[in-house]
Amino acid sequence: MQRFLSSLCKSGPFFFLFTFLLATAARAEHFDIAYIWDSNINNVLDYKERLEHVFSSDVSRKLIIVGLGNQYGILYDQKKSSLSSAQILARHKEVLGKAGLRAPTVVKNQEYYRLYNISYGVGESLNDLKEQYKEVYTILGKEVGKGLCIQKIDSDTYALLFLRRGEIRATYQMAQKQAHALRKAGIETAVIPENNDPIVFGLSSHLHAAAEPKAAEQKKQTEKIQSPVKQTVLAAGIPRNTVPPAPKEQPAPKEQPVQKEQPVQKEAPVQKEEQVQQEEQAVRDTQAEAEVSAATRSNPDLGKTIENFIQSQREKGKLAQDESSGWMVYDLNRNEILVEINSDQVFQAASMIKPYIALAFFHQVQNGRLQYTPESRRKMEAMIQRSNNAAANWLMRKVGGPEECEAILRESYGFIFKRTEIREYIPAGGRTYSNTSIPSDYIRFLQALWWKKLPYETEIRRLMALPKRGRLFDGTPIPEGTRVYSKTGTTAHLCGDMGILVAQTRTGQAYPYAVVGIIERQSRPSDYGNWMLTRGNIIRQVSTLVYQDLKKQHGLQ
Repeated sequence: MQRFLSSLCKSGPFFFLFTFLLATAARAEHFDIAYIWDSNINNVLDYKERLEHVFSSDVSRKLIIVGLGNQYGILYDQKKSSLSSAQILARHKEVLGKAGLRAPTVVKNQEYYRLYNISYGVGESLNDLKEQYKEVYTILGKEVGKGLCIQKIDSDTYALLFLRRGEIRATYQMAQKQAHALRKAGIETAVIPENNDPIVFGLSSHLHAAAEPKAAEQKKQTEKIQSPVKQTVLAAGIPRNTVPPAPKEQPAPKEQPVQKEQPVQKEAPVQKEEQVQQEEQAVRDTQAEAEVSAATRSNPDLGKTIENFIQSQREKGKLAQDESSGWMVYDLNRNEILVEINSDQVFQAASMIKPYIALAFFHQVQNGRLQYTPESRRKMEAMIQRSNNAAANWLMRKVGGPEECEAILRESYGFIFKRTEIREYIPAGGRTYSNTSIPSDYIRFLQALWWKKLPYETEIRRLMALPKRGRLFDGTPIPEGTRVYSKTGTTAHLCGDMGILVAQTRTGQAYPYAVVGIIERQSRPSDYGNWMLTRGNIIRQVSTLVYQDLKKQHGLQ
């Protein structure tokens, strides 16, 4: 298998001819199922991610992106007769209808063409390809930009690719041009079809892992931001003397026999001394909340720019009258609130609640009530990277259910969570409307995550940085080299994203900041898929406005 794949990575006129003949031979009349056509590739990629949440993994792996004139589309590549297509179409129509998405259609494969990417190597060693990733990125830079990644193409083989998603002739020409630049490094190029293999590395760049806050920098920043009046309160509202001690970080376990998770133990009765501590904690939380509301907004112009942009979207009919939104921007480098619009308004949480579930789970691991086994690690990755609802429910059950998750957040992390409620498991079809939070809770969570004030914070950051599609970075002009820790949320009533972006200054310094963007509507849209795409693009535009302002103010790349 490896020898065959390696042979495909030899570029040249014979490879081009071979690929072209294969593509031509495949055009015997077959029928495939189409889900969307759009001239904006970002809309298509967003829609594909939503389809992958709805369908089983067997179906999701067969989704491919193709071209049709000047449009892109998503197909279920089954190469079956029209009868088989009709049967599959009926099943998929039923599944998508329950999720509120548009019905699919049948298309002849003569009507579309496959898209192609550029490969720089195939092998069994992920670490070797990561090193090659750095070489390719260093040589080609912006030419590959955000599209450079490593995909897992079978159980033991990886491929380093530039996700160009172009037609075959233009992609081949680009691969030949890059081959000249890469020749001195001994790296060859090849053209291979887009196959929707899972991405395991890349997209939001992993080249700047040094952007993590170091202990010395953390101490310096902490001393800088302590209030001269209340030494116990951080500028963002996190009381220093209420933060649980950070445990020695345990690396994610290597694969080993799965141990049975320990049952959740019931808490011991609260002693009088603990009751006093809880009362004092409540006072400190109130002080912290007051500190946030009284904080100086260091960039009123940016807030006004975002308000004007949102108003313009309403005037253009791109936001309906029954839609509300919440926005926050927090400068983690200077510890300042930059934008605060409806920061304490309660919104549905959708899948943005999932990092909170991870925190509740790791709290129990730290206290010895659960174990972080290879199985639970896989569930965590599925929940955060692929937003898998079954995995989220599995983890909630391990913690003790939605109410127990909320109790842990409220009792142990009340300095973060002011108005977050976890009321339900995620129901079938992903229609979760009862779990709620507020923008300022997301910001406090992200700040505590960045400054290493949470149990297993390194693992939570790793999970939130796994390659996935988001609205704060993907589809924006924010440059490659920006590291992203984020989680999106989408239902038929809500479209949101929250995360940390670690930008780079022109002098090579890390500049981290947090962004929360939420759009919620009261009524269900007639076309949920289109609503999700257009509102996701509004969040992208706001994220772009934030980056452009910070670039001007602080010399970002």
